[in-house]
Amino acid sequence: MTRRAPTGAAVLQPGITQAITEAVLEEWAQHGYARLSMEAVAKRAGVGKSALYRRWPSKQEMAMTVIAGFSVDRAVVPDTGSLRSDLRGALEGLVAWITDPRFSRILPDLVAETSRNAELGDFTRTMIGTPRRERSEAMLHRAIARGELRKDIDLELVLDLIAAPLYWRLSVRSSPLEPDYLDKLTDLLLRSITTT
Repeated sequence: MTRRAPTGAAVLQPGITQAITEAVLEEWAQHGYARLSMEAVAKRAGVGKSALYRRWPSKQEMAMTVIAGFSVDRAVVPDTGSLRSDLRGALEGLVAWITDPRFSRILPDLVAETSRNAELGDFTRTMIGTPRRERSEAMLHRAIARGELRKDIDLELVLDLIAAPLYWRLSVRSSPLEPDYLDKLTDLLLRSITTT
């Protein structure tokens, strides 16, 4: 019988990674970041702690990798050829992200934790904020190229203006959206950023 030579690093099975990802989201949503533990995640995922440590060296790395993947994957910014349609689609994607049953409980906790943990704040900015903003910035650059926005527009301010009303209404105030809210918000944003 011929023995196969060892290949070095263990092969990470996607099914196990997905089970761990789901467990992280559930544990964080249910118990908060402070009480999130590798032990509880492993138990919920039905794996040993070694499966977690093969993927991430710490709770913080695990949590941030999972929440970044979840958040960036949901940064939907369509390219319809029209700023109004792109903006409306981006707002719909933002609502879906903020109102996700798990993420709607994680987000306030994440904001609180980043105020106490500078490293977590840096992770949040670089792993979630920057990639999400880059996708929306691409939408604005397309609108500039089409002549729908001024070339000298303050992109950082516009990006803040797009996200802030929905974050405030849904996460801070916990208020529902009326059926025409996104249409009204889209129109208000367009009037604000397309004024010459």
